[in-house]
Amino acid sequence: MGASGHVGGVARGELQRRGHEVIAVSRSSDPAVDTSDPESIRTLLETVGDVDAIVVAVGSVPFKPVTELTREDYTAGFVSKVLGQLEFVTQGLDRVRDGGSITLTTGVLSREPVPAASAAALANGAVESFVISAAPELPRGIRINAVSPNVLANSPHYHDAFAGMTPVTDEAVAAAYVRSVEGNVTGRVLAV
Repeated sequence: MGASGHVGGVARGELQRRGHEVIAVSRSSDPAVDTSDPESIRTLLETVGDVDAIVVAVGSVPFKPVTELTREDYTAGFVSKVLGQLEFVTQGLDRVRDGGSITLTTGVLSREPVPAASAAALANGAVESFVISAAPELPRGIRINAVSPNVLANSPHYHDAFAGMTPVTDEAVAAAYVRSVEGNVTGRVLAV
């Protein structure tokens, strides 16, 4: 999910290169999914059927100074970034084969402050805490991890917002997704 975005595109490309059959999904793909709508997620998962792994790289959050953020801003970010991803866990457990994996996506904002990014930090931290806590409870050997990249080198239009941080390469981000999908780790936040 989120295969047309920067991070999702990196994950999709590397997993395909490694021989995985990837069903790339976004709001505008066929099949399409609206991650804010649990019924849309249900329909997608029923259409796709059983899979070895689910990778989710979706969610938008408002970027405003903390003094300007409203309850509605926090709620919108939480619904999009957190609940949108967690719905794939809740519904996806019945679709992921034994020993498979679910990979969620967060980002550097859960561990490093950036101006006007408090709502994003809240959402990323919530997803990461969920992954750590949920991992021991998942059935049938299913693993769950979160990939948490810094700003991407291939996204220079964001670099000024991440002043002083070292952008990460597509290869480094892709390696984290491969580790989550093909490796044996679970309950981990794979910081890149």
